[in-house]
Amino acid sequence: MAKKVYTFGDGKAEGNASMRNLLGGKGANLAEMNLLGMPVPPGFTITTEVCTEYTQYGRNKVVEDIKAEVEKAIAHVEELTGNKFDDSSNPLLVSVRSGARASMPGMMDTVLNLGMNDATVATMAEKSGNPRFAWDSYRRFVQMYGDVVLGMKPKSKTDIDPFEAIMDKVKEEKGVKFDNELDVEDLKELVKRFKAAVKEYTGKDFPESAWEQLWGGICAVFDSWMNERAIIYRRMNQIPEEWGTAVNVQAMVYGNMGNNSATGVAFSRDAATGENIFNGEYLINAQGEDVVAGVRTPQQITVEGSRRWAKLQGISEDERREKYPSLEESMPVCAAELIAIAKRLEDYYKDMQDMEFTIQDGKLWMLQTRNGKRTGAAMVKIAMDLLRAGEIDEKTALLRIEPQKLDELLHPVFDKDALKRAKVMAKGLPASPGAATGQVVFQADDAEEWSEKKKKVVLVRIETSPEDLRGMAVAQGILTMRGGMTSHAAVVARGMGKCCVSGAGEIVVDYKAKTVEMNGKVYKEGDWISLNGSTGDVYDGQVPTTEPELDGDFGAIMNLSDKFAKTLVRTNADSPRDAKQARRFGAQGIGLCRTEHMFFEGDRIKSVREMILASDEEGRRTALAKLLPMQRGDFEGIFEAMDGYGVTVRLLDPPLHEFVPHQTATQKELAAEMGLTLEEVKAKVDSLEEFNPMLGHRGCRLGITYPEITEMQTRAIIEAALACKARGIKVLPEIMVPLVGSLKELQNQADVINTTAAKVFEEKGDSVIYKVGTMIEVPRAALTANEIAEVAEFFSFGTNDLTQMTFGFSRDDAPKFLKFYKEHGIIKVDPFEVLDQTGVGQLVEMGVKKGRATRPDLKVGICGEHGGEPSSVKFCANLGMNYVSCSPFRVPIARVAAAQAAIED
Repeated sequence: MAKKVYTFGDGKAEGNASMRNLLGGKGANLAEMNLLGMPVPPGFTITTEVCTEYTQYGRNKVVEDIKAEVEKAIAHVEELTGNKFDDSSNPLLVSVRSGARASMPGMMDTVLNLGMNDATVATMAEKSGNPRFAWDSYRRFVQMYGDVVLGMKPKSKTDIDPFEAIMDKVKEEKGVKFDNELDVEDLKELVKRFKAAVKEYTGKDFPESAWEQLWGGICAVFDSWMNERAIIYRRMNQIPEEWGTAVNVQAMVYGNMGNNSATGVAFSRDAATGENIFNGEYLINAQGEDVVAGVRTPQQITVEGSRRWAKLQGISEDERREKYPSLEESMPVCAAELIAIAKRLEDYYKDMQDMEFTIQDGKLWMLQTRNGKRTGAAMVKIAMDLLRAGEIDEKTALLRIEPQKLDELLHPVFDKDALKRAKVMAKGLPASPGAATGQVVFQADDAEEWSEKKKKVVLVRIETSPEDLRGMAVAQGILTMRGGMTSHAAVVARGMGKCCVSGAGEIVVDYKAKTVEMNGKVYKEGDWISLNGSTGDVYDGQVPTTEPELDGDFGAIMNLSDKFAKTLVRTNADSPRDAKQARRFGAQGIGLCRTEHMFFEGDRIKSVREMILASDEEGRRTALAKLLPMQRGDFEGIFEAMDGYGVTVRLLDPPLHEFVPHQTATQKELAAEMGLTLEEVKAKVDSLEEFNPMLGHRGCRLGITYPEITEMQTRAIIEAALACKARGIKVLPEIMVPLVGSLKELQNQADVINTTAAKVFEEKGDSVIYKVGTMIEVPRAALTANEIAEVAEFFSFGTNDLTQMTFGFSRDDAPKFLKFYKEHGIIKVDPFEVLDQTGVGQLVEMGVKKGRATRPDLKVGICGEHGGEPSSVKFCANLGMNYVSCSPFRVPIARVAAAQAAIED
């Protein structure tokens, strides 16, 4: 039978860092830290495979299966600690924590101080000589166990937390503000009332048996793999459900034993900026969850960090030293040891580390290390700094980049001149960089609701918890009153690339009134504020933004990508402005220029409508002649912007009814301009209506029935190319026929294109090389690609329409049910966002192979939005496509994905 429980402790371990798929990230790294001889409390890890079995077979079978191994592992921890589990005279207490192979900060459950009961609390009080510590630990355990294992945690923000309500009541009776102001008798009263609440809620007494508690804790962690926030986080980060979580059980160490004890979180580098500055936060006389929960604003580990924090908070140096000393000042020996361990761990893993630690009565214990979550800017800087330092090679540096996170570096930043005029209303900690402007909302549900209505929101909370994840995901930025740089809000925001200002202690949030007060001004729900996540400043109203400067490390990563990529990255651009923007992002040509978008600009739409409403070919040609110079001018601008790179121009694609007016007032205007009656215009508009326009009279079908449209567009393209050539601009035009389903359709349009081009060459006495190709977006085109390649010199896969026609989904209507499909496991991802490699991908692969069987030098690309999605880019690269094409802002993402595909190949 496969081993399901792996022990570690005292410098030995049954697992190691390479076993993260089986032991989860936390379990694998705890084992590795043991092997490195670091101070780690002994314990054991139950594998991720057990989680999968738990989901399939349920609690009873799994407990029975692993019972003997868990009991043996507990005996191993007893031997190393000298304590005994479920024993009142010499108790072993443990923590039970989750640990998936991918980091999911705060999304699953944890239980601390497990094994406590009425007998062990008395022993702990006596042995430690610190009754307050013992009763505080017991109070925390009952509360945490009630929340996590017994299901007493409130289901929503509006529900009352029974434990918090009791805590508030006891503090009110005592006349104190903070938990740490309660004395032993108060804590005893809390435990008594907590247990009464458990009895009332569950109908049973709180479990006294440590074994019953342990199995409850283990199963609760497995259950938390399927809680709502974990499911949402997995979907957002493409973490497969079948991975499961491991469970880590460790001997407890205590940061709440008094003023010589502490708990904290540290980073070997700055997770927001990527600077090589060790930083972190700690709380004296506290337990681990207190730091990340953001309930108390913690102190800084280093003197430098502490001074920077105090400056942001407006605190004097004398007050800082007295009230908020750094760990380097309050516990210098432990701080030095922690900094040395952090350096050693980063050198070992060759990446920025995020570490959790506890100091128990002056002794440092390491509880976790993992590659830290970071912003897009930090990701790029850390990779390049480690490369320059010789710690990693170029390929490793590129593989460290998450392509999607580059999007963060392309987001607008606040205009410097506008910032000088902006009014600062509050200051907090710069938890996650960025510029965010939005309307204030206070609840995650409201953030979701408002953003669905296309409103920009800033989520304002006293502190965030994992339940706020949905709201954080849709908000432009997050502002919290409490919490430090390592609080839940900060860590999750950095992982998402969201702007976040945390610990703005001077603001006053009132959930009931839906207001936040800053600097004497009261902001109601819906009022506008702006956040600067790089400085921690909160501004009044909307602050204008500008494009970011892209150079330095970003430019270096892009150059590195181009060095390794075998697939070119083009862009989808319909105007000279878009083309210039895409070149700025490194696009190597245009893979899709949609000519119909040009028709909607200025007065052009009138000429288009004249062409559509004309009663005969002569009338259509007259209208098209007006459009010719406009189209030619657009193409000249685009060719100029792409000097030397290929430009693929798609001929007219949408059905004609999209260009005609449907409102009576506009129809009247058009009738008057064209000398027609309103009835004639209405009749023509009605005749263009189709039951299923997506599959109707569009694409090459328009060009076949109205060849004069194809003629005009071809003439505009070729004349623009010749004009550019005369100015010394290198042009490579590629004319693409859309929606082809058969060879004869393409042959028809190719004949029109070639005849027109020949005419223009004769008229101008000059020529340019051009190509004629087609979009493969109809399934039949992929199935008969060998025939179509007889005429087509290039293929461009239009995967938006190919996905629609293969699935039978309408892209416009599918969102109504795709969300439900994802939530219920019918599909894992939206096929319009991520290319369906098993279905649509088969057609793409078939099209490439069949096309190149006929024409070995066939140029092949993709121009749907999938061209900028990393996994889809890698799929296309592995098929040997010449290029992918995507919107300008996704070009950098595609460049890195293409390089990674080549490295991984």
